Amino acid sequence: MPLKANQMRHLRSLAHNLKPVVLLGQHGLTEAVMAEIELALAHHELIKVRIPGMDRDDKRNTIDAICAQSGAELVQAIGHMAVLFRKRAKDSQINLPH
Repeated sequence: MPLKANQMRHLRSLAHNLKPVVLLGQHGLTEAVMAEIELALAHHELIKVRIPGMDRDDKRNTIDAICAQSGAELVQAIGHMAVLFRKRAKDSQINLPH
């Protein structure tokens, strides 16, 4: 389900003070990195991922691959940071505006 504009604003404001919990290394998007992203999304729901050392197109393709594999929504991508959100089915900590 795509996020609405007001929900994106709310999530961006929540993510502002977050530190990146996953950092892609020199090998890019590996199975181990995807496993860490899955764990972080399951635990936090809203995470920052640092994607250094890629050009714009490669970075966008990597972010799209992460979203497709994890089922997360891209909230924001600025520079080398991507903010991802995946709501938990139950016990969600983040209440989205309608």
